[in-house]
Amino acid sequence: MKSEMSALLSEVQRAAVDTRDVVARDFEEQISDYLRLAFRVALGVLHNHEGAEDVAQEAVLRAFQNVDRLRNRERLRAWIVRVAWRLAIDHRRADDRRKRRELTAAGPRLPVGAEELAASNEFERSLLAAMDALPEKLRIVLLLAGIEGYNTREVALLLRLPEGTVKSRLHAARKKLAERLQWIAESTRHG
Repeated sequence: MKSEMSALLSEVQRAAVDTRDVVARDFEEQISDYLRLAFRVALGVLHNHEGAEDVAQEAVLRAFQNVDRLRNRERLRAWIVRVAWRLAIDHRRADDRRKRRELTAAGPRLPVGAEELAASNEFERSLLAAMDALPEKLRIVLLLAGIEGYNTREVALLLRLPEGTVKSRLHAARKKLAERLQWIAESTRHG
């Protein structure tokens, strides 16, 4: 009985090692796709290429280091999206804190050509601010479907949500975005 248990345990351990090897091999074959996906998600949050590259590399590295913990390999893409999303948000928050510290240390400054500077980037800033103001669950759906071009079925698979939920969140995100941009346009005209 004891030798049977020992043999069974050895067999289970070999199978676990074989499974990890297969998962790691699959991961390595698709790493460039995962990097592009993580980069696009991070870019949607950070709005700058350098930060998005850093976040994408970190997200894929974390995913690779923990790929053997993943129970369902079909959900790897969704997992990488979530890791990249969270890392990008953390990166943006850290960057915002750093900028606030630098501004505080630099003291007050007089704006040079403030009107021209404000007018040149007003819509882009307004759009980014309106997107950033959206709740995270709406923002990620808008980012993946509206900006990255995934269809609702693909977004549902990536985020592990029902397709109907994705559609309703996308509708709500677009509506809130339109309302926010309308409010900004009206305040600009009247102000």
